[in-house]
Amino acid sequence: MSKSTIVIPCYNEASRLNVQAYSDFVRDHANVRFLFVDDGSTDRTIELLQQLATQNADQFRVQALPRNAGKAEAVRHGLLEASRNGSTYVGFWDADLATPLDEIPPMLAILESRPAIEMAFGSRVNLLGRSVRRNLLRHYIGRIFATAAAGVLGVGIYDTQCGAKLFRVSDGFIQRLQEPFIGGWIFDVEMIAREIQARRRTSLPPVREIIVEHPLMTWRDVAGSKIRLRDWFAVGANLIRIYWKYLRR
Repeated sequence: MSKSTIVIPCYNEASRLNVQAYSDFVRDHANVRFLFVDDGSTDRTIELLQQLATQNADQFRVQALPRNAGKAEAVRHGLLEASRNGSTYVGFWDADLATPLDEIPPMLAILESRPAIEMAFGSRVNLLGRSVRRNLLRHYIGRIFATAAAGVLGVGIYDTQCGAKLFRVSDGFIQRLQEPFIGGWIFDVEMIAREIQARRRTSLPPVREIIVEHPLMTWRDVAGSKIRLRDWFAVGANLIRIYWKYLRR
């Protein structure tokens, strides 16, 4: 399988970072590398990450941002760095492993087996036979937002905000990461909006034909999330900004 690099944005994750899970995973997946982006942490996060990188420099790397810039910028910087290191696929994953690392191989398999697909997104759908455990209030607020986001994008995506996403590296993908995000926590929506804008009036396939949502087998809320419930009530303005900049014809 082609080489892949997964970006892990980290901000004060010392108490939640499951170092052993990462170490165990890479032993069985030599084709997957991790790039941990420390977003100006003030706890022991950077020390833990440097220990990981020392133990396995081939599969663990650390990029330290000089100050806290927010998850969106940590992910953007990481994806740019990962895209330049020879990886065929890159992606980002939440450091707390709300989505287990075991979901990476089936999502990579989608990109490997379907050349027309450029993005594979984890989707938190609690189907029978799957274990998706979400705080009910967060779930319902998230569904309201996801419906609004899908309407703004004009793409029937179910879950824009799951922190498990993979991408096929291309010149266009790298180009669309050059500019800082304006959407804050909803930079995932902005990434899709940038793709829509870039494909408008071109012969490139529409966004709905290049994205696959992968229903996760397992997902769980992890205590200590940086997103507070009240943050969801502030994203409306950013959704409007994204629409105005990328989607308004």
